Amino acid sequence: MEKENKQQQVVVESVAISAGVEHENGPLIEDETERSKVGIMRALCERQDPSTKEVDDLMIRRFLRARDMDIEKASALFFKYLAWKKTVMPKGYIPESEIANDLSHKKVCMQGHDKKGRPILVILGNRHNPSKGNPEEFKRFVVYSLDKICARMPRGEEKFRAIVDLEGWGYSNCDIRGYLAALSILQDCYPERLDKLYFVRAPYIFMTAWKVIYPFVDTNTKKKIVFVENKKLTPTLLEDIDETQLPDIYGGKIPLTPIHDSH
Repeated sequence: MEKENKQQQVVVESVAISAGVEHENGPLIEDETERSKVGIMRALCERQDPSTKEVDDLMIRRFLRARDMDIEKASALFFKYLAWKKTVMPKGYIPESEIANDLSHKKVCMQGHDKKGRPILVILGNRHNPSKGNPEEFKRFVVYSLDKICARMPRGEEKFRAIVDLEGWGYSNCDIRGYLAALSILQDCYPERLDKLYFVRAPYIFMTAWKVIYPFVDTNTKKKIVFVENKKLTPTLLEDIDETQLPDIYGGKIPLTPIHDSH
């Protein structure tokens, strides 16, 4: 029995490695270990859910990286994502008519790219007021925003940068449940999409909310979060973003554009 299992494993691995190299939906993954694991995970997932064939190798690699290349854990997260997507996006996307209230507040903007071509999101914390919104609509709005920024990525790029601007943020803007829901969607459904997140102009009272949120931030995401001092704001952002691509409210040249108006 043990010998038979070993033979089956060898077959799976050899087929999987080949799939990782030549799969028509995804570009070649250069790292041999990643390529092998992507292939194995694809073979196992396709056996359980044939729709996995429609997913490219880079998406599978993102789920693997989010679970430190552990195939079993990555597969569990991936299947959780597929089930979530069928429920949240039965049409395959979020219609703007379903998030009209959140869009009207113009709290998320999208324009410009960093020096490596990654698109930039700007989130204006003081424009989010949970008492004037609906929690389920807000979750859909988060998905809409993440889909929009991912669709803007140039070929070969998988990540985006985000600036969370907390100027004027107060207790009326505080939405712990909403923040945790957004964090969960980002980490579990869009793993390895965030490159860096800058918190800027954060008032002292925000740190009370942050202490509640922080334990739910996974280790990989924590490494990507930076709190920027007010006096170092523009120089810090200019390290990664050219002046021509930086929003004008941070000393750059581009006016803020609400996400639904950006192209």
